[in-house]
Amino acid sequence: MGCMRWGKYDFDLTYITERIISVFFPSALEEQRYRGNLREVAQMLKSKHEDKYTLFNLSEKRRDISRLNPKVQDFGWPDLHAPPLDKICSICKAMETWLNSDPQHVVVLHCKGNKGKTGVIVASYMHYSKISASADQALGTLTMRKFCEDKVAASLQPSQQRYISYFSGLLSGTIKMNSSTLFLHHVLIPAIPNFETSGGYQPFLKIYQSMQLVYTSGIYSVPAPGPQKLCVTLEPALLLKGDVMVKCYHKQTCNSNRDVVFRVQFHTCTIHGAQLWFGKDELDEAWQDERFPFEASVEFVFSAGPEKMKGLETLRNSPSITVDYNISDPMVRWDSYENFNLHHEDSLEGTAGHWQGLGTISRLHKPFPLNQHLSTEFPPHAILSVNPRLALTAITLGLAACGICTAPSAGREGAAAKPTPEARASVCVGPTVL
Repeated sequence: MGCMRWGKYDFDLTYITERIISVFFPSALEEQRYRGNLREVAQMLKSKHEDKYTLFNLSEKRRDISRLNPKVQDFGWPDLHAPPLDKICSICKAMETWLNSDPQHVVVLHCKGNKGKTGVIVASYMHYSKISASADQALGTLTMRKFCEDKVAASLQPSQQRYISYFSGLLSGTIKMNSSTLFLHHVLIPAIPNFETSGGYQPFLKIYQSMQLVYTSGIYSVPAPGPQKLCVTLEPALLLKGDVMVKCYHKQTCNSNRDVVFRVQFHTCTIHGAQLWFGKDELDEAWQDERFPFEASVEFVFSAGPEKMKGLETLRNSPSITVDYNISDPMVRWDSYENFNLHHEDSLEGTAGHWQGLGTISRLHKPFPLNQHLSTEFPPHAILSVNPRLALTAITLGLAACGICTAPSAGREGAAAKPTPEARASVCVGPTVL
């Protein structure tokens, strides 16, 4: 595993294997230096691999990346987040297709920001490729595992680890896909009376489906001292399918800013119960925040239908908790993801915008340590032991059958938008490989 680090250049270029390369740029790298380093990387890659490499861009789209390199595939998603589950499938399939089409073909994983994004893809592809038990692939698995442990383990966010676990579990058959409808009725979050140094806690939730905003709650005001939990009730219940992200903010009391309290991503196909818990160490942002109590957790309550659930009177909030349902405040309405896929400023064009900064109880287990993810042995009955590509196609077909491979069409805040038949038809499955 070769590596070129900093010094004259502002990037880390690592040969994870002889045919898989990681190129990492720090998030703080200013634009002009980033442009220059992109040119240097392209020259290095062309001098050694000519036009035999494909660059997989895991960050924002840029015209200069496409212009400087012979082949580019854009698979970007926001930094510090987990990618959609079907995107992991698409990347692994595209990597395998390119590498198998010519023994000289090379994959370059490009990332600007946190190394966790590269870690998710390398760990996922390792799980995908390790089932084919040839000697070359076994060696590649070892080097990918070493790269993950040495380079990216410390950078992975809890949701990123969760999605690695999802992918490996779906491949091995240890996670069974649930295609049932899922309606979210309640979210229980910890009451943190002194989230601000001066005191005060005004949380509100935003819920995203396939990175599209589908719900914004009112702003809650929690007294100090007060109850340990508060309940956000969704009326009507919110239909969720596929990749879901719930983000909790605190509205600052002295100005019009907001702070992230926690963020959590999960996929509905992995949920097989009516309740779902996440502890502190399973919540992005909160897992490293001393203000978030160690014993605190976030709980989701689901059902298979939109009807109001009975027997949950204990979830009512204390009268001391008030709610402001006026969400017209731009600070509350602002969607920090809506401009992510627009081109960023590059060496030819100006900027086009950028993103800112079921009757049973189901426990979502904590993400395993990365080395446990990497050492998992698949059972003999795993579908991948027969045909890796058939297994990957089965997963994407399963996601498509659930109607969850594509983003929903835009809907009003507070209600999930229903994907159109055309959208369902454009899922990421690709050609079936038998």
